[in-house]
Amino acid sequence: MRRIKRTIFAMSAAFMAMQGAFAANPGSEGSEGGFRLEYEVNAGTNIGGASPMPLPVEIRKINSYNPELNLQIGGTVRHWFAGTEKWGAAVGVRLETKGMKTGATVKNYGMEIIDNGKTLKGRWTGKVTTRYHSQQLVVPLTACYRPSRKITLNFGPYLSYAFSNEFDGYVSEGYLREGDPTGDKISFSGDSRASYDFSEELRKFQWGLQLGGSWNVYKRLSLNANLTWGLNGVFNSSFKTISFKLYPVYLNLGFGYRF
Repeated sequence: MRRIKRTIFAMSAAFMAMQGAFAANPGSEGSEGGFRLEYEVNAGTNIGGASPMPLPVEIRKINSYNPELNLQIGGTVRHWFAGTEKWGAAVGVRLETKGMKTGATVKNYGMEIIDNGKTLKGRWTGKVTTRYHSQQLVVPLTACYRPSRKITLNFGPYLSYAFSNEFDGYVSEGYLREGDPTGDKISFSGDSRASYDFSEELRKFQWGLQLGGSWNVYKRLSLNANLTWGLNGVFNSSFKTISFKLYPVYLNLGFGYRF
């Protein structure tokens, strides 16, 4: 509860700061030759996952995928430049969840499992089930373009801080070669399984790009779609168990209210 309160406070402080930064412009809002500020509160859901790009040879088959319910709430301040209603800049702040649950069949997949209290590390061949869950405070900084009165497009970088991270799961119906693909073989068959947890290896700070748009459907109400693509991977650079990077790629679908 204390962490949630701190996050809500951080969102409020960030939103007020970006509002103050734009309002510091001496031009009068909406005046000729001045500028116009536009405020929006928005909410939605994220659909996507943390995935390697492209799929490596170790992942032979995707057996299941559950995007889970990933909610988002936030706000945006847009600054439309003087003399035009087409170009502007925006700063946003949002509290969001990114998550997924997947099942895959893999071969020689880097893995560190816990079996009967003992940690085993090596190459896994068989089935692996993964759950990724991250709660983040995200700040996008985007350029805006409005080709018509009903459509607004945006593109730019985003920065995020994860205050809660989970990456865990289990392996089953396969075997682990300790150390390397020629190491001792430890088999798991039937209902036997072993768990793993890489949550402590997830990055706190991430960055990437956002591309999206909104459609004004009724007066001040709009439908929003934004694609975010993380560029530095979800794991710390020192983490080597999984030999390839996983990039968070999510499509946010939702609505906004402008005032």
